[in-house]
Amino acid sequence: MRQRLLIAIVCAAMGAALFGAQTQAPQTPRPSSADPYLNNPAAGTTAFPLAAAAGADSHAREVAPPGAVNQGVFDPATWHYGTAFSPPAGSKIWNPVKLKMQQGGKVTGGTLLSATDPATYCALANAGYDFIWTEMQHDQRDWQAAARMWRTCPHAKAVPGVRVAYTDEREIQHALDAGALVVVVPTVDTVEEAIEARNWTYFPPLGRRSNGGGQAFDPNMWGSVPGGYRNTINDNIVLILMIETLEGLKNADGIAKVPGVSAVFAASNDLGNFSGYRQGMPDYERAINIVHDSAIKAGVRLCGPLAWRDRPDFTCFQAGSETAAILRGVAAELGPLANTQGRPEAGPFAPPR
Repeated sequence: MRQRLLIAIVCAAMGAALFGAQTQAPQTPRPSSADPYLNNPAAGTTAFPLAAAAGADSHAREVAPPGAVNQGVFDPATWHYGTAFSPPAGSKIWNPVKLKMQQGGKVTGGTLLSATDPATYCALANAGYDFIWTEMQHDQRDWQAAARMWRTCPHAKAVPGVRVAYTDEREIQHALDAGALVVVVPTVDTVEEAIEARNWTYFPPLGRRSNGGGQAFDPNMWGSVPGGYRNTINDNIVLILMIETLEGLKNADGIAKVPGVSAVFAASNDLGNFSGYRQGMPDYERAINIVHDSAIKAGVRLCGPLAWRDRPDFTCFQAGSETAAILRGVAAELGPLANTQGRPEAGPFAPPR
């Protein structure tokens, strides 16, 4: 009896140890220091040499401390932006999409329309596209699902891209903080909307993106890029604005010239939707050519559907969805064996009578 009890105790202990080894989260390395004062000017101390004296008015609004670049009365309009977040000298572009655009190559984006499974995303991201256009305008997925897919294979051949729903701080900053390197903004009608999209896409001084963190800063994503993410992302982000309406056509020249815009997209479907004409009709073609002319005059890239890859001056394209890619891929794989199923005479697969 005593022997059986001993065996049971040993087995239980081994089982607990095995279970613990299987379920215990991996240990993260301890930081080399836990000093909360490391960010202070005098690291390792509690000294704040330029801080206002306790209980006293420092008159900082009127008088700058010794050595400050911005002297005189505080005025945002005349503020000289500092160099703390400048990219290091000689920094190179690390976003392959931005690099390819600068080199004049044709850029393709595969559309992830409705999938939320990271395996599907990663398969599409390694299929040969330059970036993945994760659809957040017309699909019901949330940002948590998008972030989970992007962090599963951040260094796939295609970089994470997204079409957000609108020119909104929440939408665009959610996308960027989750790691998007290509941002597509739909239905841009005015220069003011273009500026708003630009502002939320770029860090100061070009934009107004908040330095809030997120998985984009993680070393496993972009946190370990040469020069650092915060200091180099303004030079690596790709911002594409879609012209889809008659109002957008009216203001297309100004929209394309907004600093920070990488490309304008001639929306093939919605320019037809908003104009009442189809591809090939003179009024439709005029609308597309207006976007074309705006891109040429502004010196930015011109985007459209993949079917226009041979249309003059178009150099970035949106390809079909993941479901369309499956259909095309299976048809190419099977060749003459595609759609040669047996036809039983009875049952749900029998031909209708």
